[in-house]
Amino acid sequence: MLFHSSLRKELARSFGATLVVLVTVVMTMTLIRTLGEAGRGVFNPSDVMIIMGYTVLSDMPTILSMCLLIAVLSVLTRMFRDSEMVIWFGSGHGLTSLIKPLFRFAWPILLVITALALLILPWAYGRIEDMRDRYEKRGDLARIEPGQFQESASGERVFFIEKDASGTQAGSNVFIATHKLDKETITSARSGRVEIISGEKFLVLQNGQRLEKVAGKPDLTVAAFSTYGAQVDADDQSARSFVPSAAKSTLELLASPTKAHLAELAWRAGLALAAINFVVIGLAAAGVNPRVGRAANLGFAFGAFVVYFNLLILGKSWIETGQVQFGVYLVALHGGALALALLWLTKRNNNWVFRLPGATRRASRAPESTP
Repeated sequence: MLFHSSLRKELARSFGATLVVLVTVVMTMTLIRTLGEAGRGVFNPSDVMIIMGYTVLSDMPTILSMCLLIAVLSVLTRMFRDSEMVIWFGSGHGLTSLIKPLFRFAWPILLVITALALLILPWAYGRIEDMRDRYEKRGDLARIEPGQFQESASGERVFFIEKDASGTQAGSNVFIATHKLDKETITSARSGRVEIISGEKFLVLQNGQRLEKVAGKPDLTVAAFSTYGAQVDADDQSARSFVPSAAKSTLELLASPTKAHLAELAWRAGLALAAINFVVIGLAAAGVNPRVGRAANLGFAFGAFVVYFNLLILGKSWIETGQVQFGVYLVALHGGALALALLWLTKRNNNWVFRLPGATRRASRAPESTP
């Protein structure tokens, strides 16, 4: 039908425009947050753009769901405002007859959201955790930054280098403070360079001095040296010792249905079910009221989105702590939201009017006006 075709084209334009805006906003916010984490030493500063890409990719199910709700609500509201829905109703069709063309437009998006939630989201989160873990396990030399005090991976040493010669693994004005067991050592040198000795990495210092003090003893040992070698820790290439539930594949979660795994499954399945419900909610809420502004429906869409996804987050926490069962939660939240949306849609389609019993009696007892 021509009307269905034009409706899907307008939905596609609205969805595309909303997607571009939301992705731009999310990318900007993610970049700011990732830069802050890189500044605190959580990520490698050179991996900021990669981390941002993975983070935005993991947020895509949420972004697409919100775009779908806004597109359905804004397009149908525009049709009500321009009296196009009057023509639709005049042809003998109601609001419920729009469910089919809406889902004909939305089913590829719903399929993408489901694939992202069940397959891509854990992969992206796992990649982020791998990069975070690899950066935390980097060796002592990789931690050294010119002009900054850096702690070693074991926490026993603090390094400082004033400046380095790029590409030569050498620097000047080197300072190393070591605290191991009951012994404290402070080593300083005019210059230092990295050398491989017997397969191990050593920081070879030149023209410096070494101060050593044993806890509980007043003696302080001072020694000057022309050349001194200090072994440094190498990069830890071991795999992650802990894999969070968010980084595990859906098949792994299904194979081991613990509370934490069921909570993660409820979150992933909820992303897909929420997107389906948003199509029905957008259809049921579409309309125009001359007493309120044009942004009223968009405000409702944002409010419904925030409430729904906060319930998803709370449900994940409740399942993980055992406060609610997995199946009961899915039926109560998503089934309840769908039932309320369908009831609302049926009420509008059939023009049902709900009145309180007291209001009905007062209306029937009201005296007739005399001419």
